[in-house]
Amino acid sequence: MKRREFIKLAGIGTVGTAVASPAIAQSMPELKWRLTSSFPKSLDTLFGGAEQFARQVGEMTDGRFQIQTFAAGEIVPGLQALDAASNGTVEIAHTSAYYYVGKDPTFAIYTSVPFGLNTRMQNSWWYQGGGEQLGNEFFKKYGVIAHAAGNTGTQMGGWFRKEIKTTADLAGLKFRIAGIAGQVLQKVGAVPQQLAGGDVYPALEKGTIDAAEWVGPYDDEKLGLQKVAKFYYYPGFWEAGPMLHVMTNLDKWNSLPKYYQSVLANAAAHANISMSARYDLLNPAALKRLVATGTQLRPFSNEILEACLRATNELWAEISAKNADFKKSIEAMQAYRNDQYLWWQVAEFTNDTFMIRSRPKS
Repeated sequence: MKRREFIKLAGIGTVGTAVASPAIAQSMPELKWRLTSSFPKSLDTLFGGAEQFARQVGEMTDGRFQIQTFAAGEIVPGLQALDAASNGTVEIAHTSAYYYVGKDPTFAIYTSVPFGLNTRMQNSWWYQGGGEQLGNEFFKKYGVIAHAAGNTGTQMGGWFRKEIKTTADLAGLKFRIAGIAGQVLQKVGAVPQQLAGGDVYPALEKGTIDAAEWVGPYDDEKLGLQKVAKFYYYPGFWEAGPMLHVMTNLDKWNSLPKYYQSVLANAAAHANISMSARYDLLNPAALKRLVATGTQLRPFSNEILEACLRATNELWAEISAKNADFKKSIEAMQAYRNDQYLWWQVAEFTNDTFMIRSRPKS
């Protein structure tokens, strides 16, 4: 049933019939907002999340609340999306919080940090475990309110021109990886490089960099990274469940009718779940294609993982000693993670491990 028909029927025979129409009109003003994304249109998974969000807002308001989506660079560069929402250049940004660790490392915690939460845990913490309240207490300082609006699932560890077997192989390795994860890799000898997506392929091809991480099979294949680096490592332990958000200018959010606030929150939640489902659909087939054309899959060794975990814990201690916001958020996240893995090792992990071993038989 369409919203207008439902509203019309709901008012029949009630005392409030006479005031229903004016009240509804007041709660559904005609608005036209702009959203800037941190992603290009070519990434139908990531930019597609913003398009789905905007489309659903329009559908749930019979077109009275319209949000026009703009790709990275059309209004502001992708890494300035938060600033554009914060200062009112646009009403909303669709972005990854960890892009803004230069402002404050606390931002990273609400997208993903090394050895953090996987996708289900991230959603659980955000929606039910206090993460949303804690995150928005922090985001408020930057003039925005955030709603979860996408997740890629655990990402891959990246493309390497040579095999990486021990921590010694990381020494001096020029690796396209940024933010908090780059600081961790730097502690174990790698040399982090910050490059935009479009610059990764030529840099790998020319040997300007030795390795690069992007997202996962589907998006990596689009960049053609398999043509210039043969070894594909996993897992991307720095992004076990990277969450994207729609970040709305706080003044604009507060000016919205309660119904529109609810519409935005629900459209974001739907975009959040849909993006994870889409990646789960697309990545298996992409991985099969990559392997069929010569990609060599390799796991990071336990030596490398253990060294990076130690480096991560050292970095958290260093940042926490001088940043109260970071300390508060990282401790909350880690406590939630530890309880979650207590449960996962009993049911989820045991079930999945058996099913993975049994897959050829089923």
